[in-house]
Amino acid sequence: MTTPYCYSTTYILDKAHFDECYTQSVKPDPTLKPYYKAMGFGLIGIALIFADVSLYLAYFFVGLGVIEALNVKYNKAWWLMRQMMSKAANNEVTLIVDEQGISTQSQYVKSQILWTDIYRIVPTEKGFLITHKTGTSYLSNRSLDEACCAFIKTKI
Repeated sequence: MTTPYCYSTTYILDKAHFDECYTQSVKPDPTLKPYYKAMGFGLIGIALIFADVSLYLAYFFVGLGVIEALNVKYNKAWWLMRQMMSKAANNEVTLIVDEQGISTQSQYVKSQILWTDIYRIVPTEKGFLITHKTGTSYLSNRSLDEACCAFIKTKI
């Protein structure tokens, strides 16, 4: 009789972890498409400058375009800063991978992703992207041993 598989470990949600999560899960778009909204706001603002409306509204749209362009340009830094300011930053997380699914527990969050709720598991250079009912999660190889990685790969 075989015993059910269960792997448990702990790790800290530090800047290196968040940086790895971002770089492994976000694919940069080298085209101008991410800037379209910023350009649209800017063009609306410029058009409103020449229209017979309040300049406050026109400059508001120009400013909105500039802020949106900065958001696109510095997306990673902005995202990392928000994660490091969250209450979850620098806290210990317990990760459990077993026959039921993948569970994480910390001081603030307790979540479980069942294997039946997972649509796709994509191996990346440094971990796994797990697509499930409620979104996509990233699981780093830094916190997994080889047996656990092999177990997850059997679930693909």
